[in-house]
Amino acid sequence: MQEEATTLGAVDVLTPRTLEEALRLKSETPGAVPIQGGTDVMVELNFDRARPPALLNLNEVAALRGWSRTNGRVSLGAGLTYAEAMEHPLAELLPALAEAARTVGGPQIRNRGTVGGNLGTASPAGDALPPLLVAGAEVNVASVRGERTLPLHEFLVGPKRNALAEDELIVGVSVAAGAGRETFLKVGPRNAMVIAVVSLALRVVDGELLAAFGSAGPVPALVRAPLEEASSFPEQVAAAASPIDDVRGTAAYRRHALRILAGRALDRCLA
Repeated sequence: MQEEATTLGAVDVLTPRTLEEALRLKSETPGAVPIQGGTDVMVELNFDRARPPALLNLNEVAALRGWSRTNGRVSLGAGLTYAEAMEHPLAELLPALAEAARTVGGPQIRNRGTVGGNLGTASPAGDALPPLLVAGAEVNVASVRGERTLPLHEFLVGPKRNALAEDELIVGVSVAAGAGRETFLKVGPRNAMVIAVVSLALRVVDGELLAAFGSAGPVPALVRAPLEEASSFPEQVAAAASPIDDVRGTAAYRRHALRILAGRALDRCLA
């Protein structure tokens, strides 16, 4: 089937049916903004913060949905929703991601918001990003020129900035699964439906501690240490952060909260 073109206000909406069509349209339409769940993009449009020449509606591209497991790694399609990340058996393979997904918005947002959208927005507060970092995530992107894979820490280049070329789309993300123990913790004015004041994912695997924090630096960052340094690890995590003061919290509070979260996460994973 051929792609469809409709109009939303003054913005064209292009609806490809296959990944190949989507990549072609992205190449042929400079400035086209991909949209699937729309939980970030529609906010920008509704508040008139953005007015792209076109929206590239990816909801009909089946190749971007679902997940699979091969050789100890799990591949998540860019269209995987938070609600799907919470379901068995994926939640057992990636428990920190499932825990993070449970804190995202309400049921409507969890049913629409996607992992690919979180990656594309590249917000320092993106809830899916710390769990993906501790799981050794690699981001798969594609264009009409071909495909490439980037480690997540290279894909995130700054606040709301990623390494995508103008003609590329996020296809999915691959992570190591089923190894060690992991958890996710988040501080906010309430338990859910909030942007994180600070968040933390922790994975303990093969004698190594891996922690990634959100809302405490320009990009979510990863901290590593041997298991023998567990007692000092909360301080290492806090020292690695570079938080700021804003309306949601002070830098000092965020650094203090990271120490507490790291200690609680270690208690969970080493119990």
